[in-house]
Amino acid sequence: MKRVIAVANQKGGVGKTTTAVNLAASLAATRRRVLLMDLDPQGNATMGSGVDKSQLARGTLEVLLGEAELTAALCTVEHGGYALLPANQDLTSAEVRLLTQTVGRETRLRRALEPVRAAYDVILIDCPPALNMLTVNSLVAADSVLIPMQCEYYALEGLSALLSTVEQIRVAVNPPLEIEGILRTMFDPRNNLANEVSAQLLMHFGDKVFRTVIPRNIRLAEAPSFGRPVLFHDKESRGALAYLALAGEMIRREEEARQPARAASAAADSAGPAADPAADSGAADSGGADFGGADSGTAHSGAATGSPRAAEPDADSQVDPTQVRDLAAGGRAS
Repeated sequence: MKRVIAVANQKGGVGKTTTAVNLAASLAATRRRVLLMDLDPQGNATMGSGVDKSQLARGTLEVLLGEAELTAALCTVEHGGYALLPANQDLTSAEVRLLTQTVGRETRLRRALEPVRAAYDVILIDCPPALNMLTVNSLVAADSVLIPMQCEYYALEGLSALLSTVEQIRVAVNPPLEIEGILRTMFDPRNNLANEVSAQLLMHFGDKVFRTVIPRNIRLAEAPSFGRPVLFHDKESRGALAYLALAGEMIRREEEARQPARAASAAADSAGPAADPAADSGAADSGGADFGGADSGTAHSGAATGSPRAAEPDADSQVDPTQVRDLAAGGRAS
């Protein structure tokens, strides 16, 4: 994996920071080099990683304004195994100052990341709960967007606005930007509404929805107060197992996405100069990856497993914001 992933949703309280911190620790546990960037002025990812945000000498603010190199602002997380770009409330002033600039304000983070991208396997960006200039910088710098959301109808409305913003940024400044996946968080299988929304998400967005479901879990909720990811707080808890399963699912998706290219290359090498192009095409097709085939194991909610899967789009298809608006409207009408 060599990806920059923005963890974004302008609706607050859906588990963005929890996902960013615990996914960073889970990916680091698989021996991947991980960088977590805190772009939220609340600094929750910083505190949740065990770094005191009130004692920062430099952080995201200085990097965005060009007052410090990214490598000089990084700190090592003792309980986590990943590098952290910390932030605190001073980051609010960076947004105000960026708004006064007319050229290149949306690409500040991307330019700051360029010298260090090759040094990490995964870079996660914890975005603020708003579609502001900090979020725009994150989306411009990212390769993909991971969207945590609760299975509630209000969350569908926020998803529609976010997908519209992603599409605008893709068209304007970052064509490769894609949806990494939609992650169902704080899921309670005893809640009929949560099961209904989960089933509709799967029906409309198919393999863009992660199979892994993050449950409500007290260990997951209390881990930030100890300044460590849940994997280092209680590794046997359902929350820790869920984020390990999510990391595994992301890695499997990445590996499966490479299989068609590998199969095509192998077929071309073995066919020789007189090979039939149709045969090569068939060989390449037979190696296609089945996205979403990976199961999240113990962390997967039993209620979500039985959700309907009709009319699933291809994994490479883009999520249409109008689908979300129609889905949310249907929910209100019901």
